[in-house]
Amino acid sequence: MTLRIGVIGTGAIGKEHIRRITNNLSGGKVVAVTDIEEASAKSAIEQFGLDAGIYPDDKTLIAEGDVDAVLVTSWGPEHEESVIAAIEAGKYVFCEKPLATTIEGCMRIVEAEMKLGKQLVQVGFMRRYDSGYLQLKEAIDNKFIGEPLLLHCAHRNPEVDTTYSTDMAITDTLIHEIDVLHWLVNDDYKSVQVIFPKKTRYAHEELRDPQFVILETKSGIVINVEISVNCKYGYDIQCEVVGEEGIAKLPEVPSITFRKNGRIGSHILMDWKERFMDAYDAELQDFIDAIRKTGEPNGPTAWDGYIAQVTAEACLKAQNSGKKEAVVFLEQPDFYKKNLKPANV
Repeated sequence: MTLRIGVIGTGAIGKEHIRRITNNLSGGKVVAVTDIEEASAKSAIEQFGLDAGIYPDDKTLIAEGDVDAVLVTSWGPEHEESVIAAIEAGKYVFCEKPLATTIEGCMRIVEAEMKLGKQLVQVGFMRRYDSGYLQLKEAIDNKFIGEPLLLHCAHRNPEVDTTYSTDMAITDTLIHEIDVLHWLVNDDYKSVQVIFPKKTRYAHEELRDPQFVILETKSGIVINVEISVNCKYGYDIQCEVVGEEGIAKLPEVPSITFRKNGRIGSHILMDWKERFMDAYDAELQDFIDAIRKTGEPNGPTAWDGYIAQVTAEACLKAQNSGKKEAVVFLEQPDFYKKNLKPANV
């Protein structure tokens, strides 16, 4: 069967997902689109030559009988309402982060899914599908370096525009580390602290950059993450796991090495989309394949979205207090405990 997909939100990421479903992936077809700007929805249909209907809003699209699954790629504060409507209609949901913009919103989604009694939701944390992170996960799970003790990580962007704010370093940037590191070590966070080093002269007046986040897990693993969004030299994601018996590092992105003008070097990516292009393809292909084969998504769950939001809000509190702040989760429902395995890619 071909999975018939409706897209809610045809902005940049929405169009990117339409492109990959239409041109790169198998087993899925975009049959419906909606956007708050009708011109954007029409543009998507024309750009990709879709045989798809345009709907006035998310509720109308979700109610359409020819839609099996919805892709929620709208503005973050609108995600919760669309996801819950899809769950109540029994439709599968792939929701880009955030699942919801509040802890309470995430829990409403979790409760709606548990009330239905079937997992329908996958959250777009694509790093779990990156080949480098998958290799790190395998090394940790197989005790290749013994028990993990420390993680040293970095999330560096060459630049951001003036609309990027200090809190977005958590909600838009660190949020990916929050999810993937929790998945890597399979251990809940216990506390978080945010430190602001000397400010770079490239940051705009309102922005505090860089930031240094320290997360501690319940078993005592200490994770530090440097967030630098004006580092100038390129887009650079780093992760080093220090274990009892060795160290495992995220591999560098493959690039030619060159000898030119008296130098030996290699190129560094400047664009985050290039860095995780394959992972974006893999996560959506897995979403489509899992539904077709097993009737449920296989990737990050609504509970993972809740974990990310709780941790992010603790980080925001730590930004303001300058103190170590507790990260407190509700007990994980049995309904979600089966989804502790790595993504099946």
